[in-house]
Amino acid sequence: MITENDRDALIEYRLNQAFDTIELVRFLLAGNKLTIAINRIYYGMYYALTALALKNKFETSKHGQLIGWFNREFIASKKVDSKYGRILRNAYQNRTKSDYDAFVLFSIAEVESMLEEMMEFIGKIKQILEE
Repeated sequence: MITENDRDALIEYRLNQAFDTIELVRFLLAGNKLTIAINRIYYGMYYALTALALKNKFETSKHGQLIGWFNREFIASKKVDSKYGRILRNAYQNRTKSDYDAFVLFSIAEVESMLEEMMEFIGKIKQILEE
């Protein structure tokens, strides 16, 4: 069981991780490391989502459960525009494809677009956390 102080520190840590990951993705893009960038795009969003879950006292180690919780609590309830659910779902699917499928190729333009969506998603989570 984590204390409120620990929880607040962990929320801040996870959100900082998300923002640090944006910079990492930019670095990977510049080096044309697109498959790794796609992995990090999803994980940046995952870190932000973990911060939101902690704030709401929801804890899980399962990605599917976390995404399901977000969809139930924020998308289905219309607290957040459904585009954020789509962004998260696409990032998760792209990460899974790039990590596990053979010969999956994404263009720089596609990954740059994913980075923009990642930044929008993380920004939205930060906004929710500050409300």
